[in-house]
Amino acid sequence: MWINAFIICVLCIGWVKKKTLNSNEKILLLLGCSRFWSLFFSWTYAFLSKIYPYCLLVHPIFQLLQGLYTVSNLSNLWISACLCVFYCIKIANLRNRFFIYLKVRIDRMVPWLLLGSDIFSMIFGILVYNTIDKAICKDLNFTCLGKFWKETIRIEEHFYPSCFVTGFSHTTLFMAVIFSALPLLFSLWRHKRRMQKNSMNNPSMEAHIRATKSILSFIMYSIIFMSLIFTLVYSTKYNNHMIFLVYLIQHFYPGVHSLF
Repeated sequence: MWINAFIICVLCIGWVKKKTLNSNEKILLLLGCSRFWSLFFSWTYAFLSKIYPYCLLVHPIFQLLQGLYTVSNLSNLWISACLCVFYCIKIANLRNRFFIYLKVRIDRMVPWLLLGSDIFSMIFGILVYNTIDKAICKDLNFTCLGKFWKETIRIEEHFYPSCFVTGFSHTTLFMAVIFSALPLLFSLWRHKRRMQKNSMNNPSMEAHIRATKSILSFIMYSIIFMSLIFTLVYSTKYNNHMIFLVYLIQHFYPGVHSLF
């Protein structure tokens, strides 16, 4: 949380001084905000569950925390993918017409991409809130212990549509990151061959150092994607050890990637 708060403060100070933000800074500012609130809501839930567990039984604290965490976490993933695509378009050097068109228009597209990411995250957060609220308020109204297994199945049925939409969203984002990494790797490889052939230094080396850093970001995004898929798989199997492991990865990612 402190790492992302530091990024937000630095960007806001620069915003006040320059009176404007470039596209890269806009993405990083919203990314830092989404990660800060994602970690904050996760920390709040962990704190209440350990110190004041009965507080989560008060309606609608649990639903609200889960909905807000979903909004901030999904916004984090979408904006991270936008950052990968932005770096690819800005850094890669390809001669394709469509790619050149995107390179010219990307600065105008960034605000709309960020707005669309936040709107989608808010819509999905509302759906998660309603799903949890219905599952808790309606399907847990039973008194016979013999019906517990049937009620558990009914509760899981509420979450299958959400899990499907979540999996589809994560897969779409992961494909966007992969298709951003491939042109960047190809451009980097071609530039390296050209440098070896000419046997001279190129002034664009700094840009390709940034490309190498962004490739590492793609690798980190791949790890977080796999952990998200494992979360969807093992959340219905009640494997506490695996759930703990993937949650640990998911909570390390916002801090480690922001630090990097």
